[in-house]
Amino acid sequence: MRIGMFTDTYFPQVSGVSTSVKLLRDELERRGHTVIIFTTTDPEAKPEEGVVRLPSVPFVSFEDRRIAYGGFDRCLKIAREYELDMIHTHTEFSLGMAGRYVASRMKLPTIHTYHTMYENYTHYILNGHLIRPSHVKIVSKLFCNGAKGIITPSQLTYDKLSEYGVKEEMRVIPTGVTIPPYKPELRQVLREELGLAADDIVLLSLSRLSKEKNLAAVIAGFEQVKEQLPKAQLVVVGDGPEREALEEQAAGTRAKAAIHFVGQINHQDVWRYYQMADLYVNASESESQGLTYLEAFANHLPIIAKRNDYLTEIMSDASFGALFDEEAEFATVVANYLQAKFANEVPEIDEATLYPLSATCFGECVERFYQDIIDKYQQEDHGVFDKIFGSIKQFYKEMMLGE
Repeated sequence: MRIGMFTDTYFPQVSGVSTSVKLLRDELERRGHTVIIFTTTDPEAKPEEGVVRLPSVPFVSFEDRRIAYGGFDRCLKIAREYELDMIHTHTEFSLGMAGRYVASRMKLPTIHTYHTMYENYTHYILNGHLIRPSHVKIVSKLFCNGAKGIITPSQLTYDKLSEYGVKEEMRVIPTGVTIPPYKPELRQVLREELGLAADDIVLLSLSRLSKEKNLAAVIAGFEQVKEQLPKAQLVVVGDGPEREALEEQAAGTRAKAAIHFVGQINHQDVWRYYQMADLYVNASESESQGLTYLEAFANHLPIIAKRNDYLTEIMSDASFGALFDEEAEFATVVANYLQAKFANEVPEIDEATLYPLSATCFGECVERFYQDIIDKYQQEDHGVFDKIFGSIKQFYKEMMLGE
């Protein structure tokens, strides 16, 4: 198959969407398919074979993300040159509309992955005064119902789209992760680089430092963890708009000397940080696919995280860690799990439990969905672009009713 993927976010922009798109592209190419990625320009981007970049500007109130403002016909020209068989959109915004345009002109089926639970992100746009959850519901329903198939990375997302009124076929296909070689013998090398001792108890936070990730709760809870486990150290990896505020918060705690902000790291080094830690910690309430959780498991690292339907679904084995319900429980759950782990009362993560989370399984499931959609695609469904833009009046009508 020849697949065109359309995404507003791709490397060097670091995000769960970028990682998911790259993992899928790499796995599909490994399986013999051709994949062309259509995405936005980026000041830091270098030319890359198979990646087409459209002129773009920073997104309103979210300047490290971008939105394209042209290039639809260029996409169509390139898509025709490659004789694409399938369009796979990964955004509901500019590149998503470009993908729908190409699909309509070439009479191709489209699959859409709904990556982001936007209700958790409305605060980025004029502090939530412009875009409301009711608007998210309308836009999501209209866009998804314009596709032939929808991939949801979790049952949580599937249920939300069903609640929105999405009627097209949906499949839950979790984004997989590459399972790297497990090298515990290299654990101490990175610890020494970070100034950590061999017997330190290392808690790792690895994510974008943004409000919805709720790192403030982790830092607040770590102060209590340190009181119960004096050898505990917190390593915070990543960058983002909340970094300065989080560093100030950490500096005001009694555990400040044990909190280490590493900043952004190269993606190829991520596994080293997981494998040098004892526990991955996260208090986010916004995760619909949580790639960092899967990356932790792939590197044999258990997690402590705030409970949600997605995590309850994937935490199928005690070796994966434990969940807490209230932020006040964070320190106790961390201490109890580590004590059980060090006493060998919980099993280690093994290879058999990792296959359903792997990039290989991810690629197989998406490939199967592509073929099923292509097989079912019929002539009367080819007016996808007209269908979407013909829904604009209905969109505004429903927005007004939603007020």
